[in-house]
Amino acid sequence: MKVFQIGAAGGVGHRLTRLLTDRGDSVTGMHRGLAQGETVRRAGGTPVTGDLIADSVDDLARRMRGHDAVVFSAGAHGTGMDKTTLIDGEGLQKAADAAVLAGVARFVLVSVFPDALRGGAAGEGFEHYIKVKKTADVYLTRTALDWLIVRPGTLLDTPGTGRVTAGPAVEYGDVHRDDVAAFIDAALHEPRLSRVIVELTSGDTAVAEAVARIAAA
Repeated sequence: MKVFQIGAAGGVGHRLTRLLTDRGDSVTGMHRGLAQGETVRRAGGTPVTGDLIADSVDDLARRMRGHDAVVFSAGAHGTGMDKTTLIDGEGLQKAADAAVLAGVARFVLVSVFPDALRGGAAGEGFEHYIKVKKTADVYLTRTALDWLIVRPGTLLDTPGTGRVTAGPAVEYGDVHRDDVAAFIDAALHEPRLSRVIVELTSGDTAVAEAVARIAAA
């Protein structure tokens, strides 16, 4: 499989690149800066420079052509509400439109758990982030793409366990970035897992089994 990653140098992205390339897939990782490009390369991917804000749909489609799937895990990461709108919101819309234009049907979006930081001191910026991410989810579901939306709980950098809780609705909790990457890796190779939204936290079910169960359902 040839996978085009937007956000390939991020916490989930570079982990996913390593898993995909270890199994023999090839990954093109879009990045903005030199340091990010080196992160993609170290993980086994092929770096390509791009900018979700500056690039047009046509620009993105040219880079995507010839791939089998797109994974979107990019984000503004707290750099301001305007950047959140441009990257997490409008950036996702451009990427989805580009995938349609490029003829790349499979599209995986890493979104956000709807219960994230509920009841805490989230602040205006985080509330805006949640709203933008939901609008992006809705936009993707209204395309003709073979989409999958993954909504992980609070992300952890500590080593993963290889076990998760996954389903259309699960109780809120933490999840390791390692295990999010492993879930997407398995999901990309399960064609039955299509046009569904999956919430994901740490749990007791092996990742491969969790993917198989959702696909069978």
